[in-house]
Amino acid sequence: MFVVVRSLFWLTVAYMVIKPGVDFPDANALSQQAMAAGSRVVAEQISTIQCDSLQCIGGKAIAAQTLNSIAPPPLQTAATPVPETSPAKLAPIPRMRPDWAG
Repeated sequence: MFVVVRSLFWLTVAYMVIKPGVDFPDANALSQQAMAAGSRVVAEQISTIQCDSLQCIGGKAIAAQTLNSIAPPPLQTAATPVPETSPAKLAPIPRMRPDWAG
């Protein structure tokens, strides 16, 4: 009986959290915003590194510019359905017995 009550409780909690008709945020836009914010933070951290050589300063500039210009590739949507292809039948399974085998 306790198992039924516990299951009913968790199903009720799940229904209250994920109700029908709830609008979920766009995952693609959310991930692009997160990638952009992360790249900016890393570029800012790189720019705070103290350098005394030309090689270090050039490396910092290249890394910061690369991180600022990185844009995640757009995700492909399923706008066009994939054409269905029939699988090629190579041989009937199981193979047919030859007439001489009985």
